[in-house]
Amino acid sequence: MPRKLLRRILPDRQRVCENRFLRRFGHRFTHSPVWHLNRRSVAGGVAVGLFAGLIPGPLQVLTSGALSIGFRTNLPVAIVVTFYTNPFTIGPLYWFAYLLGSFLTGSSGGNASAAAFPEFSGQSFGSWLAASLHWAVDLGPPLLIGLPAMAVLLALAGYVLVFWGWRGWVLIELALRRRKRSKADL
Repeated sequence: MPRKLLRRILPDRQRVCENRFLRRFGHRFTHSPVWHLNRRSVAGGVAVGLFAGLIPGPLQVLTSGALSIGFRTNLPVAIVVTFYTNPFTIGPLYWFAYLLGSFLTGSSGGNASAAAFPEFSGQSFGSWLAASLHWAVDLGPPLLIGLPAMAVLLALAGYVLVFWGWRGWVLIELALRRRKRSKADL
């Protein structure tokens, strides 16, 4: 079952509550839905992680943790899922968000549609970051509409896929058990 696999790879409640950075918030981490590995809490954790993963900057993990505690979904799953955005995937994800926003707004989004993402070669990190921020601001309304829309769509799709995938897995396991029992009874 998926529960056994998740229990092996996710941290347990004790280790998180004893973490020196999280110790003062330990009472918030003791809610049982935040740690239960069932279909609803894991599907909710995936949805929260997919939603929070598109938040720019280092606030992804904090946001997924806060949303997970607020919605009482599985906390470790929500935090781990946010890492689908990384330096390799953030560019294509933002580009798809821009395209979705362009579709939803019916516009091309200013003059940045033809401009390429700024290259890092030969620049200091600060100047590259400023150029990247200017590039993102030039994308305008399509990106500002596309990011939340894509986050909601990813969260809904993730919830549905995990919820029904988990149910399908359980039904397959039950059918296999019944088949083994019927063969053993013969």
